Amino acid sequence: METFTDEERRLLAPFVSNMDRPVFVLRNLPEVVKGALFSRYSRSVKSLRRTLLDEFIKNKDIGFDAAAGPEGAGGGAGRAGGLGFESVVATEKAEQFYDRVLLGYGDDSVAELAGAHIALEDISIIATKMVEDARIGLSPLEKSTRYVYFDQKDEAGKWRYYEEPDLMDSEFAPLYRETCDMLFSTYASLIPKVSKYFSERMPRDPGLSERAYEATVRAKTCDSIRGLLPSSTKTNMGFFGNGRAYEYLITKLYADPLAEMRDLAGTMQAELRTAIPSFVKRPDTQHGRETQEYFRKTRLDGMGAGIAPEKDADEVVLVDYDKDAEERIIAAALYPYCGASMKALLEKAGGMPDAERGKVLSAYAGERSNRRHKPGRAYEMASYTFDICANYGCYRDIHRHRVLTQQRQALGCMHGFTLPKDIIDSGFENEFRDAMDAAKNAWTEISKKRPLQAQYAVPLAYRIRWQMTMNLREAFHFCELRSQMQGHIDYRRVAQGMYREISRVHPRLGAQMRFVDMQDYQFERLEAEKRLDKKIAEAAKKHGK
Repeated sequence: METFTDEERRLLAPFVSNMDRPVFVLRNLPEVVKGALFSRYSRSVKSLRRTLLDEFIKNKDIGFDAAAGPEGAGGGAGRAGGLGFESVVATEKAEQFYDRVLLGYGDDSVAELAGAHIALEDISIIATKMVEDARIGLSPLEKSTRYVYFDQKDEAGKWRYYEEPDLMDSEFAPLYRETCDMLFSTYASLIPKVSKYFSERMPRDPGLSERAYEATVRAKTCDSIRGLLPSSTKTNMGFFGNGRAYEYLITKLYADPLAEMRDLAGTMQAELRTAIPSFVKRPDTQHGRETQEYFRKTRLDGMGAGIAPEKDADEVVLVDYDKDAEERIIAAALYPYCGASMKALLEKAGGMPDAERGKVLSAYAGERSNRRHKPGRAYEMASYTFDICANYGCYRDIHRHRVLTQQRQALGCMHGFTLPKDIIDSGFENEFRDAMDAAKNAWTEISKKRPLQAQYAVPLAYRIRWQMTMNLREAFHFCELRSQMQGHIDYRRVAQGMYREISRVHPRLGAQMRFVDMQDYQFERLEAEKRLDKKIAEAAKKHGK
């Protein structure tokens, strides 16, 4: 290992997790400095610690000396470890230095070397989907409609939904407000009624904690009534992403026809400038403006004119798939273990006897003891395209999967809505239907002049059509994860349908999906809450509580 003097170790210590091991973590550094550091590191013979010391800590242009105070650089560096370096480094100097570093690098991937966490609060459910469309380089989490009630009004006594500016400035403003208010009022009024219904159906077992019982009833209630929430519902989400992903997302949002997306682009860019300023400049440059114009010009809103929407769409339809999936997978499975070309291996796989094919596939998939044991990358050679028509709440859950291609149509009311069986059984079908009918009437009126903005008035229970293309390896992950007992019945049904279709066309490959749960459950969250009770008890015992 490289050696450092005592003084050098003192200077470096606040910024690295250790001084004498080959694997270490950077800490107490602004993102702009981390990005510049790794950029320099990639083209230097020096170690990362030495690069940090020589070209950053001792570099007057960076501003590390701003952390020093009267005691010199060492004293300032020491305090940075406790106070957080961002509070003392001259960020503008660091940014200027970073820009100079980037002059020697023509690769945009440099912008992936630093990232930031950002919170997006009080944005509509519609907006969360637009933001999450940028799926590479970003990791999102959003407020759940399955575990949280959306029945609280804001400080002004208004239901928490987004007032779309174009609608508020139009003749549709009263209708829009009336519709959203009605949906929220119906949702809130059903919470105690539906919760009481489930409590009566499942009295608390003495062996079940009150916490687990209440969580199970709450989840079941939320699952049953969330379809009443309008897509304008204000929600919260958090992101972690790298600079390159944020740059692309902001550029795309600026070009969106909806005012909320453009406003969101501006506020995101302003806040990210405080953390990764060098990474979010491009949307304002000539290059960024040209890209925005490209996005605007390639919107083909009138392209589908005259093509009538289909009625009574099936929930899951397998549209296309690789007929030679087994041959593709076998060839890719053998490829790393021999010197033959892919073309030769495909020919060999095509001529294999059926029994030999089965042996290769079985050996490659191995003995899977749980759903996290995924077959190797050879299973990425086979692809499937599905056309899905399910409710928007279901789509909201599924949309977060990123290792696949998804495209959706505009949200509307033309495909009908999902009426939960529990709403029928509990006797509240009429209230639910009345709310859906009123929302459809509003959407029909608004969409005549404002089709994009009309989406905000559509409740989550209404169905939307979208396309999913994924490889078989991702299908293992999706079908086995989303069919699990604790999942919402709507997306469990989609996952089960996709599994059935794959098994129909490729029975041997489908049989390897051993952990798809095809059962129905009365209280989906119950077993998960019992397991959580057990973990809580074990943790309390471990810590002597």
